[in-house]
Formats: sequence, structure tokens, C-alpha cells
Amino acid sequence: MGSLQGKTAVVTGGSAGIGRSIAEAFLAEGAAVLIGSRSQVKGDKMLAELGAGERARFLATDVTRQEDVERLVDAAHHWFGRLDIAVLNAGGVRQSAPILEMTDDEWQFELDVNLNHTFWGLRRSLGYMVAQSSGRVICMSSVEGKRGRPGIAGYATNKAAIITLVKAVAHEVGKSGVTVNALCPGLVVTDLVADRGGAGQGLAGVDAVVEKYSSEAATGRPVTLDEVASLAVFIAGDAASGITGQALSVDGGTAQY
Repeated sequence: MGSLQGKTAVVTGGSAGIGRSIAEAFLAEGAAVLIGSRSQVKGDKMLAELGAGERARFLATDVTRQEDVERLVDAAHHWFGRLDIAVLNAGGVRQSAPILEMTDDEWQFELDVNLNHTFWGLRRSLGYMVAQSSGRVICMSSVEGKRGRPGIAGYATNKAAIITLVKAVAHEVGKSGVTVNALCPGLVVTDLVADRGGAGQGLAGVDAVVEKYSSEAATGRPVTLDEVASLAVFIAGDAASGITGQALSVDGGTAQY
């Protein structure tokens, strides 16, 4: 029997990369999972690949839209009858740049896809979890939320804000049986990283990004998808009931705290 047997979960940004890896790990541990991401085509393909039957569902979701995020959380509760775990994973940038070159549209996009989506999903999930006196919320921050790398100030600002949000909300709901934590991965070489390369950081392509981040890690390498997903499984489980309000690094020793 898996550690999440009988639990239900919702995962944003779950059709690829870290989100998909977490969804797969939850399914392997016995949970039922609703995955939200933009593309219905990719979602249908993913469900076929997962082969998890009714325990895996997909709903096309644009996390920059409040109504989409709230609809996804509501759907998880409606379809599964309860909501035990919410992983607010979606995030990223579109055309990141140093502040003097960043457009208002890019700033707003990064705010919506990272911080606002996390706020909307957190608030909606807590409505169900507090009422049932149990739940786990996992918000996706980043190693960049613990430092100020030039060239990606918008992204780093959002990820730092997620850490502070988690710490505050953990105290608001801590006596209700709900925990709220942030995961702070280092570099994980996903399709998004391959597509964006070192945009805004003066790094030419994914190889340069890997070399830079690996040189900063104690392990000398990027973090793997499995390493992030394994931490998410632990935090989502019963054994982590005493862990809340934390920004948990899985970055190969990059961050100093």
C-alpha cells in the first residue's frame, strides 16, 4: 500500500516537467490526481501514457486566469469527493529580462503565473481543507526565491513572495490540521529550461545554464525530477504532519539556508 493510498490531489502545471513528475509519484503512491495544464491535447496524451484509469484526470487550465485556477480546485473536490493535497506548481517566465528592459506585460505575466496563481489556488484549496480539518498545500518556489540573481528579478521576486506567503498562511491555518509548505528546487533540466535557456541572465542556451548552476551546487549537477517528486510525496504524507511554514530546498546545496 502506498503512502498516499486513498488521498486525492490537484496539481497545476502537471502535464510536463516537475508537475508531471509529482503527479506520477502521487499516482504510484496510491493517490487520485487531477492535473491542470493549458493544452487539452497534451493532457489527453498524458492520461493515455499514465494508464491510471479514473485515478488520473485532466482539466485544461490557464493559471493566469483566476476563474480557471478556482475551477480546477473545485473540480478536484467535486470529482473525488474531498481534497487532501494541492500542489501549486505552475510557474515560469515568458521573456524575462533585466528590469530596465522588462515590459509591463512580462512583469504582469510573471506575477500571474507564479504568485497570483499560487494565491488563488491556495485560498480555494484551504476552503475545503480547513472544513475537513486536514490537508497539505505544497507551493512551488525556487532556489531563486532565496537569492537575487540578476536578469530574472521578476521571477525571483515572485518566488520569494511565495515563501513569505507560505510562512504567514501556515500560522493562519496551523491549528486546523492543514500544513502549508514551499519547495525550492534548484535547476531541473525540463523542457521549459531548454526552451528559455538563459534568457535575461546572459547565458547562451541550456548547456551554459547547466554549467552555471552546476558550478554553484555542492553536488556539482542539476537536481532530478525524481528528487523533487520524492520530497513532494513526503510532505504530502501523514509523516510530515509536523512540518509547516517551511521553504524546503532540494537544490544540491546551492542555497545558503
